Amino acid sequence: MYQISCTTVVEGATTDTWELQLTAHPSVNSRLKRFLDIAGSLVGLLILSILFVPVAVAIKMDSPGPIFFTQERYGLYGRPFRIQKFRSMVSDAEKLKSLVQNEANGLIFKNKNDFRVTRIGRFLRSTSLDELPQFWNVLMGEMSLVGTRPPTKDEVSNYNQRHWQRLNVKPGLTGEWQVNGRSHVKDFEQVVDLDLQYQNKWYPLYDLLLIVKTFFIIIGRVGAF
Repeated sequence: MYQISCTTVVEGATTDTWELQLTAHPSVNSRLKRFLDIAGSLVGLLILSILFVPVAVAIKMDSPGPIFFTQERYGLYGRPFRIQKFRSMVSDAEKLKSLVQNEANGLIFKNKNDFRVTRIGRFLRSTSLDELPQFWNVLMGEMSLVGTRPPTKDEVSNYNQRHWQRLNVKPGLTGEWQVNGRSHVKDFEQVVDLDLQYQNKWYPLYDLLLIVKTFFIIIGRVGAF
């Protein structure tokens, strides 16, 4: 059993102090799940090594700026870690965020026609190629192939007790949210519902089912922007 005060997890959190009970989900200690994560991440990193040069060249030719986008995210029990993605937006995207209307409800940010997304970025997002570098986080044990979407500091700073329960599992490259609507899910509470649904439905081979579903969704480029 873990006891965490939200104000100690995220510096500057605006939520009132309360004691949070986080209980280890069975998936956290599953050897089979960890084996799948290691095997899958090695395959993913192999694909990354093959595609790195053409993707990097395309990003550089499309817009000035770095190849990778690096950001702090929060994982299991609210532990911070850093992810890298292939950059899919203009280099000063964070400064321009205030100019984009949020089309989602709650603690997530979505805009289908976000002008900050580059041409190659739209392709990378629709094919999920922008997330290939995160296989390194999976190999390191910070993420899993299947889990919850890793939230940002802005999100967790405003979590309530229900929201924190989604971090009883490791964040994943895919999950219930990705296979049940992906970017078309624009209500944060619905995202939380799907994350908690995953925790309730999980069994060792359930991850394989979601991975297969994710593969077909990516091939069909369904629901991503």
